[in-house]
Amino acid sequence: MPKNRRLTMKRREFERTTPEAVGLRSEDIEWLLDELESGFTEMHGLMIMRHGKVCAEGWWAPYGPGVRHGLQSLSKTYAATAVGIACTEGLLHLDDKVIDIFPDEAPEKPSENLKKMTVRDVLCMGCGMDTMSPADEHWIRSFLATPVLHEPGTTYMYNSMGSTLLGAMVRKVTGLGLQDYLTPRLFDKIGIDAANLRWMTMPDGMEVGGGGLFATTEDNLRLMKLYADDGMWNGERILSEDYAHKAVSLQNESATEAIGNPEASDNFLGYGFQIWLCQPKGVYRADGAMGQFSVVIPDLDMQISLNETATGAHWAQKTLDTLWAYLDRVKAVQHVEENPEQAARLATRMRHLAIAAPVFAPFSPLRSAINGKMFAVTKGRLRLWNEGMGSLSGAAGEQAIETAEFTFADDHAVLHFTQGGTQKQLIIGTDGTRRQNILPLQSSPTSRVELAGWWEQKNTFAVAARWVETCFEVTVHFAFDRTGVAITHENTVGGFDAMRPEETAARAEFLPQT
Repeated sequence: MPKNRRLTMKRREFERTTPEAVGLRSEDIEWLLDELESGFTEMHGLMIMRHGKVCAEGWWAPYGPGVRHGLQSLSKTYAATAVGIACTEGLLHLDDKVIDIFPDEAPEKPSENLKKMTVRDVLCMGCGMDTMSPADEHWIRSFLATPVLHEPGTTYMYNSMGSTLLGAMVRKVTGLGLQDYLTPRLFDKIGIDAANLRWMTMPDGMEVGGGGLFATTEDNLRLMKLYADDGMWNGERILSEDYAHKAVSLQNESATEAIGNPEASDNFLGYGFQIWLCQPKGVYRADGAMGQFSVVIPDLDMQISLNETATGAHWAQKTLDTLWAYLDRVKAVQHVEENPEQAARLATRMRHLAIAAPVFAPFSPLRSAINGKMFAVTKGRLRLWNEGMGSLSGAAGEQAIETAEFTFADDHAVLHFTQGGTQKQLIIGTDGTRRQNILPLQSSPTSRVELAGWWEQKNTFAVAARWVETCFEVTVHFAFDRTGVAITHENTVGGFDAMRPEETAARAEFLPQT
């Protein structure tokens, strides 16, 4: 990438103003904050824009405006935008046949339904398949070998591998992956810092367009503003008007989502090109698991972009229901006057948002006895990360921690450990605060982890590892006994099933001290 690439990015900052200046009431946004902080979700970031101006924004520390966040399936809208740009450039067409794009990966005797599958069908989840192919080494070939049981375009099945295939289509006709293709054509033009983005990748290096992008709350706002403005940005056409309109219009019925996902009522209303239609008429959204939303409300000339951890489809749906209730409040007000005091109070509140503080319990009579005492894992796996963080790409899991020891100071502890034969260390806040660390992972592009520890019993030290670029926090419980440590893991924040948190037992024995 050229050294002067940043100089080509046309980053025009959005104008910031008060809610009242764009016809919104600060007190209604405070109501929205009250609802979002009522306990059903954990908020990470929120931006509200109207008439092209940001009128409210805030992040719950340690999350922040420049901190990228796992998007999960909101990544799909980025992949579809790449296809839209390729269509605008004449390199792809909606009616192109998929097997014509990938002749070398197609089965020797493709079925009649596979022969009919088009780019349009993949964009709108209309591939005609009933199952999703694996993320294996030959994943494109595996996708094309999956039975196409229905005529493409006549049924709906949510297919994340198809979304990743969209990026592979772009790569096939341009020779560029999503990052390299989109940087000069999208990111630089609409003000997304491409250098700050991270992608999970498939075994062949293809970015996981189905759910592997890490971007900021404002990145997602900017992406969806492009659609709100019919594919134009500052007078330049990036997406054809036809593609931009089709992408946010009904392309496939999604009512069958109710079969496997009955709580997510906003998923039953239809699908565009990797964009969902919503309950309020004309509203549409980019959407990722656990509540990553970037919503466009055309009739109010508004956008709302947010990141959160809403564990389970019913809680993510409650976030959307809360947004719809907020929009009802907006529509009910006919006239808004400036209210400097209310606006100042809202601005102060949004500057001081934070997730719940860690437990403060820094002392135990056992602390000095185990200080610097090394233990080796003899059963199970010791880890500080969620084992599923790289699952969307089929990436291999992390190497487990082999040996470890704690050293304690007044306000923090240090975990010294070996992983894959390499010595590492992490600082853990024990004073009711989290300490920031960098721990690169093989299976995920995330590396920023904030750690807090406390004695939950006199012999049990708990360590909470908050992966700030994701929806996850893992808490590891170290129960010390005479000969070693019993270790359990718990996904305390995040995951796709709140009723069955992952708990993996491990055992470690103390090593002889020299």
